[in-house]
Amino acid sequence: MGKATIEDVARQAGVSVATVDRVLNARAAVRPTTVQRVQSAIRQLNYQPDRLAARLARAREYRFCFVVPEGSNSFMASLAEEVRAAATRMLQERVAIDLVLADVFDAEVLSSSLDRIGDNYDGAAIVALDHPRVREAINALTDRGVSVVTLVSDVPSSKRAHFVGVDNSAAGRTAATLMGRYLSGRSGTVGMIAGSLALRDHVERQFGFEQVMGQEFPSLRVLPVREGRDDWRKVEAVAQQLLEEHPDLIGLYNVGGGTRGMIAALERSRHSPRVVAIAHELTPKTRPALVNGTIDVVINQDAGHEVRSAIRILMAKADKTPIVDAMERIRIDIFVRDNLP
Repeated sequence: MGKATIEDVARQAGVSVATVDRVLNARAAVRPTTVQRVQSAIRQLNYQPDRLAARLARAREYRFCFVVPEGSNSFMASLAEEVRAAATRMLQERVAIDLVLADVFDAEVLSSSLDRIGDNYDGAAIVALDHPRVREAINALTDRGVSVVTLVSDVPSSKRAHFVGVDNSAAGRTAATLMGRYLSGRSGTVGMIAGSLALRDHVERQFGFEQVMGQEFPSLRVLPVREGRDDWRKVEAVAQQLLEEHPDLIGLYNVGGGTRGMIAALERSRHSPRVVAIAHELTPKTRPALVNGTIDVVINQDAGHEVRSAIRILMAKADKTPIVDAMERIRIDIFVRDNLP
């Protein structure tokens, strides 16, 4: 059989095409029994609405806005590039995508950027700071009818529609398990650097890491986390301080971005061959460091998958169609130099 059409659904349900359209788009009042008949026909025929045709028929396009961090973070730069590439691809589907760069470490700046997102957008995808001001800005957007998806870092207490990103607590636990096994049989100190403890993804990674290290590797002492704001220069300074202040430092975990700075500090240090280093995101900076052994493990999330997933979810919200959870699950990739793609 060919692909089922809206006419097939109407015949199966014994209703008009207009009635099927009202059910699909939740427009106007339709009797519950009629809705049930239409939905039953949709399931029986495995009918999939043609979103592009529907948009063309309504003579409208969808507009989405992505808010991504500005600065020197390589992963966030790649995320922005994926947004730009997707914007070009989606034009043929009558979907317009705008990119806004903002300082996500500053709650006032980020919330002001969100406040400026107009009602002419159908949805927004945001790399968000978990802060009351940002939460209220997300809620205000949602109340104005703009669907919001949080990207990479979540604000679960807000009215956001969906989170697109890895399980960051699991990512931190994974880093701890790898750190402990790489340092098997050794005793010493492990340092940890985060971008900001106001970013939920960094806090969740820290929690997962400390939880596993404390429970399973008691011979390793984890130092209090230090912040580097995902700026490689600040991360370099923090890493250098850790190496100088703790001669027994044998492990270093960068929870967030700015790994370029950690690499520089390790390469300059006389002790770097003894330090097991774990970082996040495979970038043009972390890849060669992985190959030459400065970094031992990179825990990665696919920026392209995250952008495509956010777009699919925002389109599903705009079209009032279900989200396929299995398609939108972002996996945790583990790279060593032997399995680089």
